Amino acid sequence: MSAINSLANLTGGCMSSLLDIPEIRCLDGRSDSIRIPSQIDVPVTPRIKSLIDAPEFQRLKKISQLGMVSFVYPAATHSRFEHSLGVYRNALLFLRQFAEQPDFNSLITKRDAEILILAALLHDIGHWPYCHPIEDIELEGIPSHESFATRYLERDSISERMKDQWGIEPSEVLAVINRKKETAAQAVLSSILSGPIDIDKMDYLYRDSLHAGVPYGQNFDSLRLIRSLCLNEKSDRLAITEKGRTAAELMVFARYVMFSEVYWHHTVRSATTMFQRSFFRWHEKKRAEADFQYQVSNLFESGETEMIQQMQFDLEGESAAEMLSQLFGVNRRLHKRAANFSFNENAATFEKVAYHPYPWLVATSERLTKLIAEQVGIPIPPDAVLIDAPPVGLEVQFDVDVYSPKTNTYRPLGEVSPVVNTLAKRQFDDFVKQVRVFVEPSLLPLVDRIDLEHLLVAAAEG
Repeated sequence: MSAINSLANLTGGCMSSLLDIPEIRCLDGRSDSIRIPSQIDVPVTPRIKSLIDAPEFQRLKKISQLGMVSFVYPAATHSRFEHSLGVYRNALLFLRQFAEQPDFNSLITKRDAEILILAALLHDIGHWPYCHPIEDIELEGIPSHESFATRYLERDSISERMKDQWGIEPSEVLAVINRKKETAAQAVLSSILSGPIDIDKMDYLYRDSLHAGVPYGQNFDSLRLIRSLCLNEKSDRLAITEKGRTAAELMVFARYVMFSEVYWHHTVRSATTMFQRSFFRWHEKKRAEADFQYQVSNLFESGETEMIQQMQFDLEGESAAEMLSQLFGVNRRLHKRAANFSFNENAATFEKVAYHPYPWLVATSERLTKLIAEQVGIPIPPDAVLIDAPPVGLEVQFDVDVYSPKTNTYRPLGEVSPVVNTLAKRQFDDFVKQVRVFVEPSLLPLVDRIDLEHLLVAAAEG
């Protein structure tokens, strides 16, 4: 029986135990709270405050949510701390929506719900400065932020508070953060935290858009989307009812435009590419040292300013250190876009370069640098030419089912929505992310006179 039909058989006077969870009760506003933009009160119970006050959580104040995006949108300096509070509040809203749905309650216990609340609050606990640009290049010996979270959740300052005040083990929270799906309950919790329509995405699209000062991520109806939530036919992940379809379509479109105009804006990508190359050089220099893992840990546990200063110190005298100064020094000097190639307009060139391991991309850019130097007749210093391309990992697609009460059927959103079919069913990355060549500004007039696409293809072919 579907969640919707089961709900119709629910008799009055029987409240779900989920509504007895203190944090969900406090959504009515009659409690202590932390206010985050824009005019959102996040309920804070004593046991939540205890976790927020832990040093491992407080460090998130020093880690920006969007990294290089502030190079283009100067107000986009909000932190992982603020985002984590927003995701935690979304978890409470999701659970309150599900509280009286029998199918959900037969699967998700009060303890499961509290594990989700903790996972929502602590899902980014393992983030370090500029985490996603570093993770995207997938270098040997660099952990994922989910696995890096283990060390923080198992420290006494966090683990003892979870055990004493919640009766929950760190491993139970990590299972949700790491998207384990060994049971139906774990699968549902994982889909709430990380899926097509999840509490993380619902916050960052809105929050990133708000701070960037653009409307794109603020215009989908999140409350209507939440009110449409149900379980899918197999009761192993989220679905939505028909009344949430338009809101889901707007969310898909919001994500598309945010990637196109904000996350993959060409200037943002120039700064990101410069940082990635600098980190690659740092990794290349340090990885053979006996204490490499210790150095990685120290670097990642620092704040953004401290990380950059340490990398500059370690790379002193090298071109990568100069790039870091151009990025983060008082005289900003970013590489300029010399060419870009999209799947739509330059499919053959795009496919030659996109979705390769990062070391291959570095080697290709070094070959391209030599070819350009031969064409223009002057020596070109290392890292003056950089290639940016979609990484190996792909974005999560909007694969969510839509429930129709009239026919008691579930159909994929892509089948019932022409918007989603266009923007999400086909490969999202191919249409939003581009292959770009960035060059040191003084080189731009020189490369404008040569066939850069031909040289790029030759460099890619080795």
